[in-house]
Amino acid sequence: MQLSNEFDVAASPERTWALLNDVPRVVPCMPGAELTRVVGENQWQAALHVKLGPISLQFVADVVREEVDEVERRVRLNVKAREAKNRGSADAVVLSTVTAAGSGAHVDIATDLTLKGAVAQYGRGVVPEVAKQLTARFAACLQQQLEQGSESEQPRASEAAGPEEQRPEPVQGLRLGLVAMWRAVVGRVKRD
Repeated sequence: MQLSNEFDVAASPERTWALLNDVPRVVPCMPGAELTRVVGENQWQAALHVKLGPISLQFVADVVREEVDEVERRVRLNVKAREAKNRGSADAVVLSTVTAAGSGAHVDIATDLTLKGAVAQYGRGVVPEVAKQLTARFAACLQQQLEQGSESEQPRASEAAGPEEQRPEPVQGLRLGLVAMWRAVVGRVKRD
């Protein structure tokens, strides 16, 4: 499944690029995500919490930064996630590019996503719309971090929060799914 999302931020491309490459600072901006371990300079482990109505899913993900092009401001991440209770898995290749846009920056995120197992049945129909909504939340968080100042002025999310505060709110997939279905219905009605 190919997903394409984009957003603009009111910060220079250089500052936006630097933040996007600081994985420990960026992961908390992903709704429902938390960084669990830094494996190396280009490898991390994370957890993603998703709630689909009465079903709670927790994914354990291995994230590897495979390619960084400083000149083009392009980075490729490979993500392999498995549901903690063996209800499926997800593999993704995420290509993010930062370009200048007026006085700010434009971020393009292209994702090649493969869902397997029961998780594929839960979300296949609503994934593109949910991805757009999650990207909007991610962009807002990124903008907030950029407005707050440079990395040297701000503590990392893991340093700033206490143990109870580090656990993210799970992504409410059912609510996002209902919003996605509503938009799809409204879009079809408008086309007809």
